[in-house]
Amino acid sequence: MKAHNAVITSRKPWYQRIPHPAILIFCLICVVWVLTLIIPAGSYDRHDINGRSAVIPGTFHLIDQAAPSFLSIFHSIPLGMIGAASIIVIVFIGGGLFRVMEATGALENLVGTLVKRLGHERPSILIWLMTFVFGALGVAVGYENNIALIPLAVLLGLAMGGDRLVGTAIALGGVGIGFATSPINVYTVGVSDQIAQLPMFSGAGLRSVLCLCALALLAHHTSRYMKRLREDSSASLLESDEQHVSLDKPISEYRLSASDLRVIGTFVVGLGIMLYGVFAHGWYINEISGVFVAMTIAIGAMAKLSPTDINRYFFEGAAAVCTGALLVGLARALQVLLEQGSIGDTIVHGLAEPLAGLPVLVSTLAMTLVHSVINVFIPSGSGQAMATMPIMIPLSDLIGMTRQTAILAFQVGDGLTNLIVPTSGGTLAMLAIARVPYDRWVRFFFPLLVKIFLLCWGFLAFAVMIGWGPA
Repeated sequence: MKAHNAVITSRKPWYQRIPHPAILIFCLICVVWVLTLIIPAGSYDRHDINGRSAVIPGTFHLIDQAAPSFLSIFHSIPLGMIGAASIIVIVFIGGGLFRVMEATGALENLVGTLVKRLGHERPSILIWLMTFVFGALGVAVGYENNIALIPLAVLLGLAMGGDRLVGTAIALGGVGIGFATSPINVYTVGVSDQIAQLPMFSGAGLRSVLCLCALALLAHHTSRYMKRLREDSSASLLESDEQHVSLDKPISEYRLSASDLRVIGTFVVGLGIMLYGVFAHGWYINEISGVFVAMTIAIGAMAKLSPTDINRYFFEGAAAVCTGALLVGLARALQVLLEQGSIGDTIVHGLAEPLAGLPVLVSTLAMTLVHSVINVFIPSGSGQAMATMPIMIPLSDLIGMTRQTAILAFQVGDGLTNLIVPTSGGTLAMLAIARVPYDRWVRFFFPLLVKIFLLCWGFLAFAVMIGWGPA
C-alpha cells in the first residue's frame, strides 16, 4: 500500500511530462507519414490571384500519387532543414546580435533605467503598458519581423523581478495576439478580403475591440504570474538553470552612459532601416538577417569592442540558440511529407465538407477549430488563406454565414494557434532567442489560449447574431 502511494505522489504534473519538442515533432512526422498511407492523395485546381496561387472551389479530385516510402520519414528532416534555412539563419544571427548587445551592457542599462523611472514596485503597470506596445507592433508590423525585440522584453521581465517567461509573454504573446487579431493584417485579413471580394480591411471596428480585449487578457494573465513570482520565487515554471541572464546591480544604480546611447541609437536606426525595407521594398527574412549582421558589426564598433570580441560574443550567442534553430528545421519536415504525399488538399477538403450540414452558429465556431487543425499542417497565414478561403467563402454563402464572419473565424483559428503549435517556425524561433523551453511555454500559455478562444467565440456569436457585414 505504501509503495502504491509512493508511486502516486511521485507522478509529475501533466506539463512536466510533455516530451522535448524534438521528440514531439518527430512523433508528428511519423503520424503524418502514416496519414500519407491512409489518406488518398488529392488536389484542387488552382488559379492566380494577384500573383498568388489559390484553389478553385468545387474542383477537388483524387490523383494518382505514390505515398512516400518509410525512409522519407528520415529524408524529410534534412529537406525540412533546407526548406527552413532562412528562418534557421535568422535565429542564429539574432542570437549572435543580442549576445553582442548584451556584452556592451547597453541593453541591460536601458531596461534597468526604464524600470527605475516607471516604478519597480508596481510591475503590473509596466506589464500592461508593454503588452499593448508589443501588441501594437504585432498589429502593424507583423509576426517574425519583431524577432529582434524579444531579448529586450526578456531583460525587462528580469528587471521587474520576474523570470524569462514574463518578458517572453509580453513580447511573443503581445506580438502574436496582436498579429492574430489585427484589423489590418495583410497576410490573413488582406488576402482573405481579396478572395472574398470585400473592401480591404473592412470590419476593422469589431476586430479592433477584439484585439484590445485579447491583449487585456494577456496582460492580466502575465500580471498574475508576476505577482506569484514576487511572492514566491519558487513559483517559476522555469528551472533555475534556465535563468541564464540576471541583472548585475540594484535598479537604483542603473543609468545610461554616452556609449549606451550610441549603441541604442545604432540599434534603433537598424530597426528603422529594417522596417523601411519591409514596408517600402517587401523585405522578408533574408533581408532582415542581413540587416542584423550589419547591426551587430556597427553596435560592436560603437561600443569600441575589438573585432575578436565581436566575433567571440556573436558565436556565443549563436551557439546558445542552436537547439531552437534546429527545431525550426525539424518542424518544416512535416510540410515536406505533406507535399510528397499530396494529402494537404485532401485534409482541407475533408475538414471543410462537414461544416455545410451544421447550423450557422455551430458552423462558425467549428470553422475556427478546423482552421486550428489545418494550421498544424499549413502554419503560414497567407498560405492557409490561399488554400482554404476559396473553399470557406463559397461555403459561408451556402450556409448563410456572412463572408466577414468567415474571415474572422479563419483569422482566429489560424492566428492564435500559431503561438502554440510546434510547427510554427516563428514561434519556435522567438522561444529559442528568449531561451524559454517549448514545454514551459505551453504550460504558461495554454490556459490563456483557452480563455482567448472563448472570448473570440463570444465575438463570433455576436457577429452571427447581427449578420455582421458586408456579406
